Amino acid sequence: MKRRRALAVAAATLAAPAVHAQATYPSGTKQRQVRFVGSGGAMLAGTLLLPMKSEMQYVPGVVLVAGSGPTDRDGNNPGIPAHIDLLKQLAELLAGAGIATLRYDKRGIGASSKAPAGLAEQERFFAWDNFIGDVQVAHAELLRHDEVKPWATALLGHSEGGVLALAAAAAMTARRPYAVVLAATPGLPLQQIIRQQLDRTAPGLAQPAERAMDTIRKTGHAPTDLPKALADVFPPYIGPFLQGELTFDPAAALAALDQACLLVHGGADQQVVPLADIQPLLDVLARRNRPGEVLVAPLVSHNLKAVSGPADPGFAGPIAPAIADKLSSWLKQVLGA
Repeated sequence: MKRRRALAVAAATLAAPAVHAQATYPSGTKQRQVRFVGSGGAMLAGTLLLPMKSEMQYVPGVVLVAGSGPTDRDGNNPGIPAHIDLLKQLAELLAGAGIATLRYDKRGIGASSKAPAGLAEQERFFAWDNFIGDVQVAHAELLRHDEVKPWATALLGHSEGGVLALAAAAAMTARRPYAVVLAATPGLPLQQIIRQQLDRTAPGLAQPAERAMDTIRKTGHAPTDLPKALADVFPPYIGPFLQGELTFDPAAALAALDQACLLVHGGADQQVVPLADIQPLLDVLARRNRPGEVLVAPLVSHNLKAVSGPADPGFAGPIAPAIADKLSSWLKQVLGA
C-alpha cells in the first residue's frame, strides 16, 4: 500500500509541468575609466558605469551631459561649495535599473584637456560646435563598448546639457540615440532666459547684459567693458559659444526630432522657472506623435533634489524620489532594460 502511494506520488510529480527558475543576474556595478578624442582633437576623460548584469547580457546605455559652467563628470562645480554629485547619482540610479551610463568631464574641466593660453585659441576651444561635437563623440564612445545595446541608447542632459543634447541629437545622421531626456532644461532661447533671470534677481544688470548678448550675436566676441558683476556670465572667451547658443531654439529643435523624449523638472527650480521657461517644450511634446512624457515634481530644485522651503537651494542630498522613479521607469520601458 505504501509502495503504491509512493509510486502515485512519483507519477504525479513526473506529470507536473516543469517550473522554470526566474533568471537571476549578479548584483552591483563595475566601472571603467575611459579617454576619448573629442571635437577638434580635445581629449575627454570619463567614467563608464555598468550594471553587473552586463556580464551576462547586453544592456541599454545613456550619455549624461553636464550643465553650464565648470561642471565635472559627477555634476560638481567649484563655484558651489556644496557637493551636488547629480550626474554620479544619476549614473548609480540607472545602473540599479540595468542601464549603463557614460559621463565625462567637459573640455577644460577635470581630467579632460585643459584650455589653451591665448584668447583666440580659447575662443576656438570653447566654441559651441565643439561642445555639440563632444556629445556626439561621447555617444560613439558609449557604443564602442561591447556590453551596450547599440539600438537602445539615450542622451540625458541636465540644464544647459539638455540644450546640448538636443543640438547633438539633431546633428546625428547615423547610429543615433533612441531617446532624449531633458532634465531642468529651458524651452526658451538663452537670451530670453538670461533676460528673465536678471529681471528677477539683478534688474540693474539687464541693460548691459542685453548689450553684451547683442554684441556676441553680431560679432562672435564678448565685449570687454562690462560691469564686474557680469564677468562670470560673459568671460572673454565665451563669444563663439554663446553666439551659437543664443541663436538656438530648444523647442524648435525638439519639434524636428523623432526620438522619444522625457522632460523632468523641479517645481521649485529657481533658475529655469516652471512653467514659464519650459512651456514651449511642453507644447511641442503635446503635438508630437512620438513617445513623450513630462514630470514637474513639486518641492524639487534645479538640481533635482528635494527642498525644504524657498531659502533652500536644493544642492545636497539624493535625487528626489519622484524624479528618480520617473527617470528609471521611463528609460527601462523605452530602452527595454
